[in-house]
Amino acid sequence: MLKSLRGRIIFIAVILGICGYYIYADGLKLGLDLQGGMHLVVEIDDPDGTLTDEARADAIDRAETVLRTRIDELGVEEPLIQKVGSDRIIVELAGISDENQAKDVIRRAAFLEFKLVRSWVDFAPDLPRIDRVIVATLGADSLGSLGRDVQAPTSSIEELLFGAGASEEGDSAAAEAGAAEAGEDTAVDAEAEQVAQDEASEAEAEGDDAAVLSPFTALLNQGSDDGVYLVAEEDVEAAELFLSIPEVQRAMPRDISLQWGMDPVALTGRIYRQLYVLSEDAFITGQMLENAVSARDQQFNTPQVQFELSRRGGRRFAEVTGQNVGEFLAIVLDGEVVSAPVIRDRIGARGQIELGGSTLQEASDLALVLRAGALPAPLRIMEERTVGPSLGQDSVDQGRVAGMIGIVLVVLVMCIYYRVAGVLSVFALGVYVVLVLGGLAMFGATLTVPGIAGLILSVGMAVDANVLIFERIREELDAGRAVRTAVEDGFGNALSAIVDANLTTLITALILFQFGTGPVRGFAVTLSIGILASFFTALYVTRSFFFMYLSRKRATDPISI
Repeated sequence: MLKSLRGRIIFIAVILGICGYYIYADGLKLGLDLQGGMHLVVEIDDPDGTLTDEARADAIDRAETVLRTRIDELGVEEPLIQKVGSDRIIVELAGISDENQAKDVIRRAAFLEFKLVRSWVDFAPDLPRIDRVIVATLGADSLGSLGRDVQAPTSSIEELLFGAGASEEGDSAAAEAGAAEAGEDTAVDAEAEQVAQDEASEAEAEGDDAAVLSPFTALLNQGSDDGVYLVAEEDVEAAELFLSIPEVQRAMPRDISLQWGMDPVALTGRIYRQLYVLSEDAFITGQMLENAVSARDQQFNTPQVQFELSRRGGRRFAEVTGQNVGEFLAIVLDGEVVSAPVIRDRIGARGQIELGGSTLQEASDLALVLRAGALPAPLRIMEERTVGPSLGQDSVDQGRVAGMIGIVLVVLVMCIYYRVAGVLSVFALGVYVVLVLGGLAMFGATLTVPGIAGLILSVGMAVDANVLIFERIREELDAGRAVRTAVEDGFGNALSAIVDANLTTLITALILFQFGTGPVRGFAVTLSIGILASFFTALYVTRSFFFMYLSRKRATDPISI
C-alpha cells in the first residue's frame, strides 16, 4: 500500500495529521532563553570553614546529583544544572510557575530522622542548672535588657516543673490544657523532683542570686502532650539565643535534645512554637528510606507522606516501635519536628507522616526531596536572577527573522535553479517543517535558541539531500534515460550518499545529547529530529510528489530539472 501513489498520499496525510494534532494540543515548550525563568547560583554553606577542600569538592559533586534528581522530579523542562569550579552549582529553570517552591526544594537538606519523645520528668531537673548557666554567662543586666520577665513564673518548685500554676488567671489556654492533662495522666517522679529541689535549695544557700532567675524556664509552657513545651512566638528568638550559648549546650543532658516543631500553633489568639524534648540519637535516618509518595488521609482528607524503609530499616523500626507502644514518635526533618504521633502498635517497613496544616503540593514536595535523598551539606543561594519574558520574546523574534530569511533564500535558489523539481522540493520542505515541529511537541522537547539554530541547520541539510537527488536525476536524463526511469534511478543512486551524510550527523547529535547539558542538549534534540524528518521527506515525500507530477504527464514528455 505504501508503494502505490494513493497509499503514499494517505500515509503522508496521516503523518501530517498526527503532527498537527500534537502541535495544536501540546504546543511547543520553550526554554529559559525563550520564555524566561529562574537563574540560581548555589554553594555549600560552610560559615565556620570546617570543610577541607577535598570534602567541599566531594560535597558539591554529591549535591549536584541530588539536585538533578530533585529537579527532574519537579517536572521542569530542560533544566540546566552545572557545576562551576569546586564549590558552586548553576541552576537554570525555564518557565517555573512557583519560584518559592523551587527554591525550597533546592535548599532543603532533607535529612530525615526518627526519634523518641522524652518525658518532661526526664528534662525538668536540668532546667534550674540551665537557667543558672544562662544568668552566669549573660549576666542579670543583659537579661533585663531583653525586656522580658526572667523571674520564676511559679511560687514553688512543683509548679515550675509540672505546670500547676497554669490554672492562674491570665495564663494561656495551652498551659491550662497542659496542667489538666498532667494532673490526670502524668505520674510525678518524686526522685527527679527532690533532686531539683535540693539543687535549687543548695544554690540559694550559697547565696547565688541566679537561683531566683529562670530566663529559659520562664519562656516554657507545658503543652497538652508530655514532652512538648509551648513557646510564644515573640519569645522564640530569646529561647534560640539561650540554646545557642556554648555553655548551655554543654549543660544540656547528653541523651536529650530540644528541637522545634515545624509549624506554629494558634491558641487563644496567640501563636506558639512547639519545643520537643527528644532523645539525642535517632534510631532510624533517611538513609534507610527506599520510597516516599504523597497521598491524602481517607478519613480526615489531610495530606500525608507514605514512606517505605529498607529491610534492615524495617526490622529496626519494628523493634523500637514494638518496645515503645503508647509513647510519642518524633519525625524530624532538617532539625525540625514534622509530626509526633502516638505509637499505637508495632510498625514495620511502611509508615506515614501526617501533615495536618500543609497542602497536598507541600506533601508532594516533601516526598520528592525524601526520594531524592539528603544533601551532603546545606546549600546557600549566592545569586538569584529572574530572566524576564521580554528577553525571551526578543530571542523568539530574532530567531523567527533568521529562520524566515534562511527559508526564503533556500526557496528562491531551489525554484530558480531546479525549476519544477525545485518547486516540488519546496512543498516537501513545508512537510518537513511540520514534521519537525510535531516531533518536538510529541516528545515534549524544549525549544531553545540553540534549538532554533539546529532547526535552521537541518533545513539546509534537508535541501542538501534534494540537491543530491536532483543532480543524480540530471545525470540519468543526460544519459538518455526515460523520465520515469531517470527519477527512479536518481533516487536509488543518491540513497547511499544521503544515508551516510545523515547517519554521521545523527551520531554526532546523539553524542551531544548524551554528554551535553542545557543549550547543547536542546541543539542536539532539534538537530536529531530534523535529520530524521529530512531523511523521510527527501526519500519518501519528495519522491511521492514526483510521482504525483509524473502521473499527469505522458511518459514521453520532458521534465524541467
